[in-house]
Amino acid sequence: MNMKKILFLHGFFASGQCVPALALQEAFAGKAQVLSPDLPRHPREALELIRGIIDREQPDLLLGNSCGAFYAQMVAPVVNIPALLGNPHFQMTEFLKQRIGEHEYKSPRRDGNQHFVIDETLIEEFASLEPIQFNNCTSAHKECVWGLFGEQDKVAHFEPLFLEHYSHAFHFPGAHTPTKEEVFAWHAPLAEEMMSRYPRETYKD
Repeated sequence: MNMKKILFLHGFFASGQCVPALALQEAFAGKAQVLSPDLPRHPREALELIRGIIDREQPDLLLGNSCGAFYAQMVAPVVNIPALLGNPHFQMTEFLKQRIGEHEYKSPRRDGNQHFVIDETLIEEFASLEPIQFNNCTSAHKECVWGLFGEQDKVAHFEPLFLEHYSHAFHFPGAHTPTKEEVFAWHAPLAEEMMSRYPRETYKD
């Protein structure tokens, strides 16, 4: 039997080596393969990379945090794969406008480049996607995209918007970026439940 696959999509300041990614890999050791790529800074490049990985790897579940959940929500209905959205940030433009300038990623990138710049061009790219981000969401997908919201999250507050489109929202007593312990206690069990409830052979075309 083939091992199940989870494609984890990290947040904007993170990388494929962030704490939630490593925690998921540990939680699913021997049970599922957790793919955790470094996502490009530019959103259309990130979406192109995500689609390529999905076409190649055929994951059973998308699991995103923050900006990664923004991507997962857009892609999931198109590729017909269930998705778990951790603290999804559906208004990245507002987030980025407050942070124009030079920054460093908070976890190591595989290419060794830890520095990046937030500028107006990047903000405009996200602005072009926000109005269409829910275009592919239909009633058929209301049940198979779940949201997980931290009760101490001070960055993203989009549960009401999420519930305009989807049916299942859960809470955990954490902040915007989950700790290892929170991933073990909340994200991993929900991910396991979703893969059991929506198995690839019955859910995918």
